[in-house]
Amino acid sequence: MHNFRELEVWKKSIALCKTYYFLSKNFPKDELFGITSQSRRCLYSIPSNIAEGAGRDTDAQFSNFLNIALGSSFEFETQIIIAKECEFFPLENFEIVLKEIHHIQNMIAKLKQVYGNK
Repeated sequence: MHNFRELEVWKKSIALCKTYYFLSKNFPKDELFGITSQSRRCLYSIPSNIAEGAGRDTDAQFSNFLNIALGSSFEFETQIIIAKECEFFPLENFEIVLKEIHHIQNMIAKLKQVYGNK
């Protein structure tokens, strides 16, 4: 078992959730149950799966939940690309979020290498 609160990737994921929540408040109201909701759900799933995996008994189980978190991060990346293409938020904000999700993806991949090889 791991303490997820001490994992830097979990902390960064939580911070991105907060940032994106405020950025996506400005999305069109008719997208509230569309891309706004979908992108938030896949983003929030990243730290949630890291935490759930950290609470499991084995490193293999933890690694599996890291896989799920990584998949959610790519789903989120796709959602923000769609939002940018639909001009729901400024390019500057997109670049900030994209850079951070790429950083988180790299961190998850590295953590997976550590716990997936045991």
